[in-house]
Amino acid sequence: MTNKEIARTFQFLGNIMELHDENKFKIRSYQNAYISLRKLDQPLAEMSDEEIGKIKGVGKAIVGKIRELLDGGQMATLERYKAETPEGIQEMLGIKGFGPKKIKAVWKELGVQSVGELLYAVNENRLIELNGFGQKTQEDLRQKLEYFQRSQGKSHYAKLEGPAQAVLEQLQAKFVDVPMNLVGAIRRKANEVETIELLMAKDDLTAEGLGAALEEVQTVENGFTGTTADGHSVRIYVCAPGEFGSKLFRYSASSEFLNAFVESNSGLDFSGLATEDAVFAKANLPFVEPELREQSWALELAKAQQLPTLIELSDLKGVLHNHSTYSDGLHSLRDMATYTKEQGYEYLGMSDHSKSAFYANGLQVERVYQQMEEIDQLNQELAPFRVFKSIESDILNDGSLDYEEDVLKAFDFIIASVHTNLRMDEAKATQRLITAIENPYTRILGHPTGRLLLSREGYPIDHKKVIDACAENGVAIELNANPYRLDLDWTWIPYALEKGVLISVNPDAHSKEGIHDMHFGVLSARKGGLTAETCLNAKPLVAFEKWLVNGR
Repeated sequence: MTNKEIARTFQFLGNIMELHDENKFKIRSYQNAYISLRKLDQPLAEMSDEEIGKIKGVGKAIVGKIRELLDGGQMATLERYKAETPEGIQEMLGIKGFGPKKIKAVWKELGVQSVGELLYAVNENRLIELNGFGQKTQEDLRQKLEYFQRSQGKSHYAKLEGPAQAVLEQLQAKFVDVPMNLVGAIRRKANEVETIELLMAKDDLTAEGLGAALEEVQTVENGFTGTTADGHSVRIYVCAPGEFGSKLFRYSASSEFLNAFVESNSGLDFSGLATEDAVFAKANLPFVEPELREQSWALELAKAQQLPTLIELSDLKGVLHNHSTYSDGLHSLRDMATYTKEQGYEYLGMSDHSKSAFYANGLQVERVYQQMEEIDQLNQELAPFRVFKSIESDILNDGSLDYEEDVLKAFDFIIASVHTNLRMDEAKATQRLITAIENPYTRILGHPTGRLLLSREGYPIDHKKVIDACAENGVAIELNANPYRLDLDWTWIPYALEKGVLISVNPDAHSKEGIHDMHFGVLSARKGGLTAETCLNAKPLVAFEKWLVNGR
C-alpha cells in the first residue's frame, strides 16, 4: 500500500469511529496520523517500525496498525467497525463535504442506509427538520449526491436529458448543415444511462473541430469520446451523409431489437440509406419509436401492423399522487392545487403519507379530517377543477392498511404502498402486496417494488401474481414517475395491459415542481407500450369520477 492509501485508511477509520460515538481522542489521533502520513515522502514500506514511530503523531498503537496494512492490506480494528456499519453508510463517507455527524443523523434518525435512499430523502425534503440541516444545506447535499452517483458510471435519465440536448444543440449550431441526432440509450429514454451518444453525418470530423463543444476529446473507432464541462461522458459516432439513416437506426437500437430485426430481414441490405424512415420502408414495416427498440416484442407488433399509439404527456388529465405540508411536502395543499390547475390539469389527488409514516409526518386521524375540510373549501373555489381526498396508506407488515375502516371509506381513493420492512423474500413481499390489493378500499398500488434506481434494487415480487391480483380486484398500478423510482418497471407494462390493468403515471410530487416528473414517467411508460386509453389518469375528470364511483 502507498503512503496515501495508508493515510486515507486512517482517515476512514477516524470517520467510521465517529459514526459510532467512539473515544474522541482516539479519533483525533487517527485523523492526525492521516495528515502526517499523506505528507510523508519516504515510502512507509521501506521504513522500520522504529522509524515509523518517530513520525509526528504516530504512536506505538498506530505503528502496529500501519504494520498490519503493510503486511496484510487490512486493519483488524477497521474491519470490526466496517462489519457494524451498512455498506451504504460507508459509501457516504466517501462523499466530499458530507461528514460523519450529518451521516450519523440521517442514518440514526431517518433510517437511511444508502446514497440513493439519501438522495430520495433529500428530494422529499426530509432533511430540513434534522439538527444541522436547512434548505440551503439540503440543496448543497443534493448536488454532492448527484455528482457522486454520476461518478459511479451511470446516471438517471433525468440527469442526462438536459446535458444531452445541450450538447446536441451546441454541435448543431457549430455544424449547421450536418445531420445529427442522439442515439443509444439516451435516445431510447432508458431509465439509466451511462453515456450521452450522438451520431453525426460528417466523416471528416476532427478532434480539433469538437474542441469548443467538448473537453478531453479522444479519437476512437468510428468517432470520438469526450466530456461536457460538467463531466458527463459523451460518445460521438461519425458517418457519411448518405449512411445517416442506416447508422441512426443501428446505433439507436438495443442489441436484442437489432438482432431480431436483422434475423427477420435476412437477405436485405440496409446500408446506404440516408433516412431512418427508409430503413423501415425497406423492411415493409411502420416506423417503430426509439423507446420501443429495447425488446423484440415491439418488432412483432410492427410486423402485425399493431403498434400502439404511445401516450404523450399532453394526454394526462390528472395528477394522482402528491404530498403537501400536511406530511412531508414542501408546499401547502392550496399551493399544490392552484399550481396543478395552472398547469392545465383537470384534477389533483392529494395523497399525503398515512399515520404509520412517522418519519414523514404522516396524518393522524384528526389531521385527515382537517385536510378533508380544506379540500372541500378548495373545491368550491377552484371548480370545475377538483381535488380528490386521497392518502398514500402504508401497507403494514401483514398487508393491512393503517387506518380503521371508517377512516378508509372517507377517502375518494387510496394508494397503498410499502415503505417499511423492505428486506423481504419474494413469497413474503408478494403476499404482502396481494393482501393490500384485496383490501376493498385500495384503488391504486403504489411503487410496487420500492426500488430506487442506482441505489436500491427493490424487494423481489412475483410480478405476474401481483398484476393478476390487481386485475381480479380492479386495482390500478402506479408507474411512479419520480426519476429515482420509475416503478412499476416498464418491462411489466405489456403484461399488465394484457390483463386489463390500468397504469397510473404518478409523480409522487413533494413540491409543486415535482408534478413535472410526470414527463419522465411518460417516457418510461412509452417504453412499455402504454397508450392514453390504458392510462388511468389520462381519463378526463368525468370519466375518472365514473371510475371511482363504479368501484371494484
